[in-house]
Amino acid sequence: CRQALRSAAGPEVDFARAEREHQLYVGVLRGKLGLQVLELPADESLPDCVFVEDVAVVCEETALLTRPGAPSRRKEVEAMKRVLESLNLNIVEMVDENATLDGGDVLFTGREFFVGLSRRTNQRGAEILADTFKDYAVSTVPVHDSLHLKSFCSMAGPNLIAIGSSEAAQKALKTMQQMSDHRYDKLTVPDDAAANCVYLNIPSKGHVLLHRAPEEYPESAKVFEKLKDHMLIPIANTELEKVDGSLTCCSVLINKASEL
Repeated sequence: CRQALRSAAGPEVDFARAEREHQLYVGVLRGKLGLQVLELPADESLPDCVFVEDVAVVCEETALLTRPGAPSRRKEVEAMKRVLESLNLNIVEMVDENATLDGGDVLFTGREFFVGLSRRTNQRGAEILADTFKDYAVSTVPVHDSLHLKSFCSMAGPNLIAIGSSEAAQKALKTMQQMSDHRYDKLTVPDDAAANCVYLNIPSKGHVLLHRAPEEYPESAKVFEKLKDHMLIPIANTELEKVDGSLTCCSVLINKASEL
């Protein structure tokens, strides 16, 4: 906990509570929603390895292994590569040493990609993502006051972008709207951190949304509760948030046939 990267000093992570919160997260995906969950082995030499989203971008049958912006995180890619190979995905590796890309800066809307240009992701990383997923438009969005693009936004439905209320978040949303040929609906929540949620479309369950718990962000939770067509599942993330972790950070969603 003490070695994990963090953008600002703050309270120590309560490891036991972090473990309980993570077990609940995995339990919801596996038990409540019936998804197949593959857990990567813990690596005590890599304190940020719980944030698996940053080391791979998966779309359809292709997986891009990223080159994380923080040099201390580059070895995390090895474990991810092994598990993605076991799923018979088309693996693309980012070998250009001038490129950096964190998955937390990649927002896939189902129609196109938005890539945040941040402290962790650069233009070359975005270009390699565009080369990898040629069927989709890729637009870049400057990110200044947050770690990642998805620190203040995520998809909350098929055509719905959840976005924080801060000036930086709203400016980024405006950029995305200007870049896109498509008009998205938006769900504005008071808290930037709460705008990071996990949307799933599960055949037997319909629209499912994992969002931050009311005890953490009560006003934002009230906004999510207006989504009457969604199965809403509140998830606490108090401990990992201390080291810049969000709900999407801890999983890579892969749409594969269940026999795998």
